Parts: sequence; C-alpha cells; structure tokens
Amino acid sequence: MIAIIDYGMGNLRSVQKALEKVGATARITQDTTVIRSADKVVLPGVGAMQPAMEKLAALGLIPAIKEAIASEKPFLGICLGFQLLFERSSEGGSTSGLGALKGSVERFSSLKIPQIGWNQLKIKKNGSPLLKGIEQMSHVYFCHSYFVLPSDPGIIAATTQYGIDFASSIAAGNLFGVQFHPEKSQTVGLRILKNFHEL
Repeated sequence: MIAIIDYGMGNLRSVQKALEKVGATARITQDTTVIRSADKVVLPGVGAMQPAMEKLAALGLIPAIKEAIASEKPFLGICLGFQLLFERSSEGGSTSGLGALKGSVERFSSLKIPQIGWNQLKIKKNGSPLLKGIEQMSHVYFCHSYFVLPSDPGIIAATTQYGIDFASSIAAGNLFGVQFHPEKSQTVGLRILKNFHEL
C-alpha cells in the first residue's frame, strides 16, 4: 500500500488515480499510523514551503514523515513535496524544510515564472530506478517558480533547462524526488509512477 500524505496542499486525487492506473493500492491519509505501516509513501504538494511546513506541523505529520524516510521504505516527493525534503527555502525570506536532504530551494531569477508547461528531462548516466525505461529528453509537465539546489550533485538523477540546468529529479537511497508532476505527464509520468510502485 502506498500512503499519499494529505496536508491540504496538493492535487491528491490525481496522484491517487494515476497510481491506481499503474496497479498500485494508494490511500490518501492524514493518519500517522497508516503512514508508518505503508509500504511506500508519497508526499505531493502545490504552493509554498512555509505554509506547507506549518500545516504538516499542525497535523502532527512531521515525525511520521521523518520515521518513514529513516525506515528506508521508498519515499517520493512530488513538486512542493520534493522541495520540502531539503533543508531550507529562500521563499518568503528563509524557511526550514524537513532536512532529509542537504541543500536549498531557490527562486528562478530573470525568468518568467512560474514555469508552466512541458519541458524535457536530461537523464544522468548514473540513472535512477524511478526513471527506468524513460527516454532521454522525454517531456514532463512542470508548474513551479523555485528549484532545488542539492549540496551533493551526486544525487541528481535528471536535470531540466529553464534559463539554467536545474535538478528536476533526485535519487538518494530510498528517497526520490521530482520537480514535475508525473500525474499530469501522460505516458511518461505513468511509467515513472509504475517504476515507483514496483520498487
């Protein structure tokens, strides 16, 4: 069972439907018991880090999320959920994230933001099981104004060019993250979610 964490900031049903389409059993939940007992966990999200962290804290979800990450079960962050995995964001001054990964979340400068629409994945040679079977320069759907800047470039699984080459996917042990929305990325996105389901 895949637990999809509900903290009021994400298109949860779309993620659930996409996972179910690739054969997964997915449950939208705020129940820490469900999160702890799940085989895999997805942290989706749309919006800004500060209100997201406030909502996670208010719902008492942060300890369960950190336990899930530490337990080494597959954990996937999507869009804002991806950014939340890092130490801090420059959005709204400086906001602390979950700190599961070292690095920051920064704003695109001198570019039209948000980046909304289709863009390409440049997949790194070291790859990621999440991107198994995905062709080089495949198109996926983005909607964001901030990007992650990992302290360790070795965890970057794919980059995307938008003014700069930014990290659009990471893989670090049991932790996976995508800046794009696989649930909105048609065949490519479904393959990525299928790969996660089959980990």
